[in-house]
Amino acid sequence: MLILGSVAVVLTGGLYTLDHFVSSGDGSPVSHYLNFSPEAVSNSIGVLSSIIAAVLGIILTVVSIVVQLSATRYTPAVTEMFFRDRTNMLIMGLYVVGCVMGFWIAFGVNDDWVPRISLIAMLSMATLGFLLMAPYFAYVFRLLSPHSIVSRIEATARAAAVGDGGELPKGNTEQRQQLVLAMSEQLSDVAINSILQKDKIIAIACVDALRDLSTTYITEKKRLNSEWFKLSRSVRHNPDFGSMDKDAVISLEKNRTWVEFKILRQYQSIYTEALASMRHLNYVVAINTRLIAERCLNTGNEEALALAIKFFNTYLRATLNNNDVRTAYTILNQYRLLAEAILRKGQGSTALAIAEHLKYYAHLSYNKKLGFVTETVAYDVGMICEIAHDIGSEAEADLLKLLLEVDPTTSEGDIQEASLRGVRKAQLKLATYYLESGSESLAKLVWEDMRNENVDRMRSIRDELLSIESREFWEVSDRGGNFDYLDPARKEKLKVFFGWFRQVSGAMSTVSLEAPPESTSEN
Repeated sequence: MLILGSVAVVLTGGLYTLDHFVSSGDGSPVSHYLNFSPEAVSNSIGVLSSIIAAVLGIILTVVSIVVQLSATRYTPAVTEMFFRDRTNMLIMGLYVVGCVMGFWIAFGVNDDWVPRISLIAMLSMATLGFLLMAPYFAYVFRLLSPHSIVSRIEATARAAAVGDGGELPKGNTEQRQQLVLAMSEQLSDVAINSILQKDKIIAIACVDALRDLSTTYITEKKRLNSEWFKLSRSVRHNPDFGSMDKDAVISLEKNRTWVEFKILRQYQSIYTEALASMRHLNYVVAINTRLIAERCLNTGNEEALALAIKFFNTYLRATLNNNDVRTAYTILNQYRLLAEAILRKGQGSTALAIAEHLKYYAHLSYNKKLGFVTETVAYDVGMICEIAHDIGSEAEADLLKLLLEVDPTTSEGDIQEASLRGVRKAQLKLATYYLESGSESLAKLVWEDMRNENVDRMRSIRDELLSIESREFWEVSDRGGNFDYLDPARKEKLKVFFGWFRQVSGAMSTVSLEAPPESTSEN
């Protein structure tokens, strides 16, 4: 505006001054300019007022198209957001006032008198309106950009829930609850619409906005009064709560977790919609659910933590129902990281409960012939066992028992056979860890579980583990590492482990303990 206005003033003033001295030279250019003719001014004011109205019409047309397109593509709430914005109302008001001033001043001009101050004011307002056009269009495009829409929705929900700048929100509690419900649903709607249009960036922005809203709320919720946690009529009649069993709703109110449930429920909707069509978004949902759960863990919000664990289980169920092995592989990684964080916080019973869930989904995957999922669970539970041993958790023995129960006793076909082999490898890796850390008694428990295993299977598993030389997997993956890699020290412990079989008559007396020939295989 400053550049455009300066150019206009310099050009107009310079040219007018030149005309003044060339044509008459009497008086100053300013006094000459202000010597208005009543008849000419009366006609000009009407034209100027019409021009301002025409500019307003252009602005309304362009803005209406942009708002409608944004509302159709993302969420109908864009229209409401536009009209709540003060800048928009100020700009519209400027043009309306300019038009009204025009026809009032036009009728105030007499045959022998011109209201110069009023006329200069109107000219200034018209000039301002013209200069505003280009910057205002840029402002509207920024306002209705997807990231701006998402940020404004999240900020509105956050302000309704916990306020801004450290101040608690004021106003009717039920109205604030309605606003939180509506804004979280709008973020979910924008995400789902983005999924349908393959707009990954916007969908991720919505998922991250829900995470930011949730983590901020979890941090600040201790400051909220008890009235906030009582479910109003609006909350109870919301579809996400109205479809629930009465006792479940009462439990949410008792545990003060209705906001966390609402946000995670939106995650569930987004996750289900993204399955098989936008896997990357599923990964982001899982990561953010873990971050929300860890915020609950760090703030002592055990009820909300239990809720997040339930939703992790729900994600896994939906993924396995869809037979999506790749997504399950990534979701399990986030679930394991959460279990490790919980274990390090000294909550062994909660980590054990997660391991129980993992075992259940391992068996479910095995029966569905999704063998790689079962194998992945075994490796993840094995890593949890290592953490439990490092910190001396009271849940260590129970976790080891769970790992030894991951593998079913029978296999049908090559897929299930490969799954059983993977589980045994994970158990053997844990045994070498125990031996390396001096816990021979725990390694013996693993050995007892597989002492009567098929000789040929155990020999081939041993040879495969000894042959892997690369720590990194040869394909790009979120985990990066190679499941079957053992460092040289643990390979030596693997040989010690297999040496125990030779001490049992008839068990594996034919198994050679010598390392197999060097191989270039990298599993």
